[in-house]
Order: sequence, then structure tokens, then C-alpha cells
Amino acid sequence: MYQAQLIEEQDKELYNNFLNVSLRPHFLQSYEWGELKSGTGWLPLRLLVTKDGVPVAAISLLKRVLPFFNRSILYAPRGPVIGKECDQAGEDFFWREVIKLGKQHGAILLKIDPDIHEPNEAALEWLAEIGFRPAGGDDGFGGVQPRYVFRMDITPSEEDLMAGMASKTRYNVRLASRKGVKVRAGENKDDLRIFYDILKETAERDRFLVRDFSYFDSMYDLFVEGGTARLFLAEYKEEIIAATLAFYCGDRAWYLYGASSNKRRNVMPNYLLQWEMIKWAKSMQCSVYDMRGVPPTEDPDDPLSGLYRFKKGFGGEFTEFIAEHDLCLSPVWYFLWKKLVPIYLKLSHRKKSKQVEME
Repeated sequence: MYQAQLIEEQDKELYNNFLNVSLRPHFLQSYEWGELKSGTGWLPLRLLVTKDGVPVAAISLLKRVLPFFNRSILYAPRGPVIGKECDQAGEDFFWREVIKLGKQHGAILLKIDPDIHEPNEAALEWLAEIGFRPAGGDDGFGGVQPRYVFRMDITPSEEDLMAGMASKTRYNVRLASRKGVKVRAGENKDDLRIFYDILKETAERDRFLVRDFSYFDSMYDLFVEGGTARLFLAEYKEEIIAATLAFYCGDRAWYLYGASSNKRRNVMPNYLLQWEMIKWAKSMQCSVYDMRGVPPTEDPDDPLSGLYRFKKGFGGEFTEFIAEHDLCLSPVWYFLWKKLVPIYLKLSHRKKSKQVEME
């Protein structure tokens, strides 16, 4: 018998354990990510469906109440979470419960951007049968979450991974080591503050926005202290000159944030940081390393072309995800939403061009 339940804090281990062994585990669907977003105006709603007590499907929904309206939107970043043994009956029951929950909360729509690669006609047909429709809006990196990334299969040996890099990338990784750059794990909030200061320096140089330190402070508590993320610091002559944050969930790892000082960039700390993160991901038994967002093409006129070349050099595969999809839960309000969304995005400071994070 199928049953649905809303997950509370006492059930987070059950929820996260299922996420870790699901078909497409993602840290954005973790219990902790919902807690992080609860400090930024979102209400997390986590639904778990079981069959005879065994989890088969789940979703972490972020609810945002719209200003001036008694309505909300729901967003499931890189959701839903489908179990390996979930059958058609289980999925049908799951989506009925999701829709019921959405209507109970006065939701206009449910937006998803599942971790499914293009081309995948079967997945698109599956979404259409449920009632989802492409949401449009391919500006920036392609949506709320980056639609275009480089992903690496990190199951080969370290020697083979190094051999698969572009020659210049391989050279720069080794150059950083020869120059004396050392990479270590962050140990405390003092290290986090150093990372944040360098991140602000990077943001000023590259003209993007970053959140307040309190956001990263909460992230550190939830993920780094929780053992599912690590802060990496690159030191040169006893000075920290670059830093990164990486996450993992199930058998996958992600490079989420990177910061580099204006000083000593010639010793190539960012290359060594990536290599150390890849090795860390392998040590956590991950098989996939996701370098996150890049532009859709290697256009030399694109200001992000350097980012594209940097990530490409590590030998990953350019990956395009299917588009964002919306499930309309209130046709009249959804029509108004589509008309007013550009204004709403501007008011809520969610312009996507060159923002450091895709939430």
C-alpha cells in the first residue's frame, strides 16, 4: 500500500538516506538545502511516498508566497527524487499527492528542472503526460539552475583522469604544485570568513552578486559540519589566495563556489583546487564530478568564454539538461504569473545574468 507523509526534522535521516540511493541524487533536494533556503524567504515542504513502509519517491518543494497576492509558487530544484524500484503505480500516486499538496498551499504552479540530460524524448513524454510544460526563459546559464555544465566521469584512476585533461590544464595543475601552492581543507569559521572575503573580491572583479556572510555561515553549519561539503583553501607562501566549496550527495559531487584573489594568479591555484576537489570526490566514492554552469557554446565574444575553456580543460563532457518545466495548478493565476514574472524577478533580485549562484 502506498502512503504519503510530510517529512519533519525527526525524519530527515530517512529522507536523506533515500535521496542518496535514488536514481538521480542531488544536494539541492537534500533536507539541509531546504533548511538553508528557509532563511531566505522560502518554506520547505518535503513529501515522501512509501510502499509498504519502503520509500519509493520524494520531493523537496520550496514555497514562496507572492507579494500582494494570497498565492504561492512551488519550486523543486533538481527534483523530483525517484527511487530505483519505483513503478508506474508508485509514480502516479506520488504525483497525485504532490498536486494535492500544491493546491492545499494555494500554489499557482510547480516548477521543476530535473537532473535529466538532453536528448531524452522519453523523459519529455513522461513530463507531458503528468501535465508539465516547458517554462521557457533560456537567458544566462539557461534557467534557475544552470542548464549547461561540464560533468566528469571520475571512476578512472587518477593517472587516467590526468591524462584525459587538456595539455595546458595538466601543465597548470603541475605548475601550481611546483610553485609551492598547497591546498588544504577549511577547518573553522575563520577559514570560512577568509573564503568569503576572497569571494567578495572576485565578485567585484567579475561583476556578479553574492549573498551576505550569514548565508554561507548557515551553509557551513548545515553541510560542511554535516559532512556533505568541504571548504578548500589554496595557500601560497602562507597566504590564502583562492578557495572553493564543493558538495556531494550519493555518488555525485559538485563544485559550487569558487573565489580567487587578485594576487598571485600566475601560480594557477584554481587548477590545483579543481584537481584536489576531484580527488576528494573520488575518496567519497563519487562517480560523477559536476563543474556546474557554463555558457551554451564556446563563443569567444561571450564574457564567460574563459570559464567555458577552464572547465572544458579538465576533460569533462559538455552536458545540457532538459528545460525547466511548469505544472500549472491554477490556470487563471498562472496566466497572470507568466505576464508578471519579469517584474517579479526584478523585484526579488533574481536577475540571472552573471550571478554567482543558480538557486
